[in-house]
Amino acid sequence: MKFVKTVGLALLGSALAVGGAAAQQKTVKIATEGAYAPWNFTGAGGKLEGFEIDLANDLCKRMNVKCEIVAQDWDGIIPALTAKKYDAIMAGMSITDERKKTIDFAGPYVNGPNGYMVAKSSPVAKMAGTGQAYHLGTQQAAAEKAIDASKEILKGKTVGVQGSTIHANFADKYLKGTAEIREDKTTEQHDLDLAAGRIDAVLADSTAIMGTLDKPEFKDYVMVGPSITGGLLGAGVGVGLRKGDDELKKSFNEAINAAVKDGTVKTLSMKWFKVDISPKG
Repeated sequence: MKFVKTVGLALLGSALAVGGAAAQQKTVKIATEGAYAPWNFTGAGGKLEGFEIDLANDLCKRMNVKCEIVAQDWDGIIPALTAKKYDAIMAGMSITDERKKTIDFAGPYVNGPNGYMVAKSSPVAKMAGTGQAYHLGTQQAAAEKAIDASKEILKGKTVGVQGSTIHANFADKYLKGTAEIREDKTTEQHDLDLAAGRIDAVLADSTAIMGTLDKPEFKDYVMVGPSITGGLLGAGVGVGLRKGDDELKKSFNEAINAAVKDGTVKTLSMKWFKVDISPKG
């Protein structure tokens, strides 16, 4: 009888310990834009979906934390992080020196080049450099030569970009004086501007462009231009974090490294982008 009581108490204590651990499981609040398909977007019934939603949930499981994912307008996404409205950002945010002055990063979890989206019937569809790839850090001279060649066809044209992004910075440095730059609040808005003929081209991340090209209404559009990475385009896409959140950064980095190593990032990349943009090396 004493044995039964002892075992029973031990099991009860174990159950309480497990229950207590579950109750104390940390919640990590992650902000995403919710308007950057296929990275992150608001689907049917207001549900957040996309590559980064799937990846965030996977990383949280590896970190043994509960994920709470919220939508936040792009313009205020960094200020709201520093104001402690959430713990992290996963919103297609490239790791740049400028952003690192304000926040920290874990990762990168993917690397992706930029490109232009234009109508197939547009003269801009004949842009030089299509299919070529360059890195502004390791191939700067060749990359800038390709950029100069590609922008010749943009003289007098209007190019749409999402404001406060690396693509807006790229356009400001390399296209100013050649083309008129039009900034929109979201990628959806500049896609609509292109479809309506208000602009001649969209400059954006190639994966976002491919997501748009999958839509039936964009069957007469194409991606052109050289694929450029590095330099002011950043060192890949990572998790934005407040400076000083070193433990959270360590946890995210360990989870990201594991997800890259076991092929999860590649699998999710193929699912959402139809191409592997997981970090290499």
